[in-house]
This record gives sequence, structure tokens and C-alpha cells, in this order.
Amino acid sequence: MASYTDAQIAAWLRGLLAIAWADGDFSTAERATIIELTTTELAVRLDVTHFNPISSDELAASFGRNSQIGRNFLRTAMMVAVADGVYSPPEAELLREFHQVLNVDIQVLTALETTMISDSPPASGVTNTQKLDVLLPVREWLDGLELQDPRLARLLCKFIPSQCPFERDITLFGHKIVHIPPLCKLNPLYDQTVGLRFRALSYLADECGEDVSPYCS
Repeated sequence: MASYTDAQIAAWLRGLLAIAWADGDFSTAERATIIELTTTELAVRLDVTHFNPISSDELAASFGRNSQIGRNFLRTAMMVAVADGVYSPPEAELLREFHQVLNVDIQVLTALETTMISDSPPASGVTNTQKLDVLLPVREWLDGLELQDPRLARLLCKFIPSQCPFERDITLFGHKIVHIPPLCKLNPLYDQTVGLRFRALSYLADECGEDVSPYCS
């Protein structure tokens, strides 16, 4: 049933990790989580003890240039990059580099960067709703991700939380000093991310006949 090779799945995971840890933060707990994921869910060997981010040339060698698998990888990489509601310059630079080496149109990245990285206020007369509408091509592009391999579906079910991280207030001496909204309010692509997780669960249950209850808690 698998449509991707072990080498492609390993490259996919290394690429997502490169995006997720573009800021250089790679904790012991994260290493342990990825070790468990690669050995029990993906059945690929990946040394995360001495993790080296995948290079652009390695990605191109694994996926090919302007291929469907490359486009599907880039869709998941974009979702990982904006998962916390922050699209940082290092993430944007690496994602653009991946798009270029895989020979995939970067117009969706331009829309994403314009909306999420710019610190300048909207131009006079431009509403926040109009600014968010710039992301419509990005949403449509992300919705085109195809699920053809159960290992990829399991990977997405692990990477994407089953529930939106809850909002909370930070208090000091009984006084609220900051309010942290739920990530679903910060991430403008949250609906696409949740929709992808649902499709991954449905694919595993309906087409692969797997028990998806472990991913639903």
C-alpha cells in the first residue's frame, strides 16, 4: 500500500524537522519523541542523536524536481512552519530554499510572507479581512495535499495536535498580566491543518483499515 520509499519518508521527516527547528532549538524531549515516532510509527531508521538538517540537494535527490511528492512535502512543511502562529525569517528562508530546489512555484510563499512576516501596519483603507484574503491561494494550495502512504498519514496524525492548544491567562499576585489566545486564533491556516489531520485519520481508518483511536486522545 505504501507509495513512498523508506528513503523518501526519512527525507520527508528530516525536512519537517529542519523547518520545525529552524531556530536551533532541539531539546532532549524532542529527540525522544522523534526516536519513538520513527521506530514505531514510520519504521525508518533516523539518527536524531546527532541530527543534521537535510540539505536542499538531498531533498531534490529524494523527491525529484517539480514532482507531486515534492509539492506534497512542501505543503506539510508550510503547515509546520506556521503551526504556532509565527512565521519567522529563518523558517521563511529555508522554506523558500526548499521550493526553489524542488522547482515548485513560490507564489504561495510570497502571499504567506506578505501576510505573516511584515511588521508594518496595513495600508490605509486595507482591512484585516482583506489582508487575510491574500492567503486564499495558500489555503487552496494546501488543500491539494494527497495522502497515498499510511506512514505519511501516521506522521501527520502525530505532528498535528488532536485539539487546539487551550487559551490561558498568566497571573501574578492575583492580577492577570497577559492573556495567551488559543493557537487556532493565531494560526491563519489552522483550518487547513485540522482538515489535513482529519483526512489522514479517515485515510488510515477507511482505506488502510487501521485503528486510529491512539491518535484521538
